[in-house]
Amino acid sequence: MRVLIIGCGYVGFPLGVQLRKDGHEVFGLKRTAEGTETWLAQGIEPLIADITNPETLASLPTNFDWVVHAVSSSKGGIETYKSVYLDGTRNVVEWLKGSGLKKFVYTSSTSVYGQTDGSLVKENSPTEPATETSQTLVATEQLLLKAHQEFKFPALILRVAGIYGPDRGHLFHQYLKNEARMHGKGDRIINMIYLDDLVGAIISALKGGRAGEIYNVVDDEPVTQLHFFRWLSESVGKYMPPAASEEEIAGRKRGLTNKKVSNRRLKMELGYTFKFPTFRQGYTTEMIRLERAGKLNITHDPR
Repeated sequence: MRVLIIGCGYVGFPLGVQLRKDGHEVFGLKRTAEGTETWLAQGIEPLIADITNPETLASLPTNFDWVVHAVSSSKGGIETYKSVYLDGTRNVVEWLKGSGLKKFVYTSSTSVYGQTDGSLVKENSPTEPATETSQTLVATEQLLLKAHQEFKFPALILRVAGIYGPDRGHLFHQYLKNEARMHGKGDRIINMIYLDDLVGAIISALKGGRAGEIYNVVDDEPVTQLHFFRWLSESVGKYMPPAASEEEIAGRKRGLTNKKVSNRRLKMELGYTFKFPTFRQGYTTEMIRLERAGKLNITHDPR
C-alpha cells in the first residue's frame, strides 16, 4: 500500500517505521524540510506542506491507498486547535476528495467525553466536553463523519487515551521529579495507552476498520489516580505524592473528567491484542528502559 502519514511526530514516526517494516511504501507530510534526514534513513519519503494552507497541498500527489491523520497542536490554544484540527482537516478532505483513497484514519482523543461521574463510556456515549479545545475535536470528528455520509469519504475515527512511552507520560515524570500532587481522594480515573499499542491499533484500523465508525483506543485497565501512584510508589520505593493545595485544585478544576473508557469495540471488531494491556506492563517496560540507559533518576522528597 501507498501510505501517507500527516503529522509524522511522536506517533506518526514509529508508525511509519513499522509500516515500512511491513512492506508498505510510506510518505510523511511535514510543514518544513527540517529533520527529514531521519525519515529518509528509515525509508519514509518526506512531503512538505502545511495543512492549514491549502495552496501548499495542491502540488502534492494524491494517489495514496491509506492516509493517517495524526497531527499535533503542539499544545497550542483554542485558535491553534481550530486552525490545525478543524480547518486543517477540512483542507485535507477537500484535497483528497475523489482521489480513490481506501482508508483515512483520524486520531482524535478520549477528551471528547466530558463525563465526570466515573461512568463507563463507549463510542456511542455523549460527547459534550467542557473545554473549547475538546469541543473543537468533536467538531472535527463531525466534519469527517459528514464527509463520509455525503460523498463516502473513507474516514474512521480513533479516540485515543493519554499516550505514554519513551519520554512521554506526564504523571509518571511528575512523580519522579516530586512534582506530582494527589487531588482529593485520588479517585479520578486515568485512561492510558502505550505508544506501541497505539501504533498497533492504527495499523489494525487501516487493515480492518470500517469507514464511518469510531473506535476507542485505550488499554484494558482504567485506573484511579490513587492506585496509579500507589503502584508507582511500591515499584520505585518512594513516598506517595502529597495532596494538592486548594490553589492547585482550583487551577485544574475546569475540564477535568472522570470516566472509564471502554475498548471493547477495538478488541471485538478489529481483533486487536494488546502488547501492554495495563499501565503495569507498560511502565515496567519504561522503567527498565530508563534504568538500562542510566536515566531512571529517583529523587526522594524530604519527609
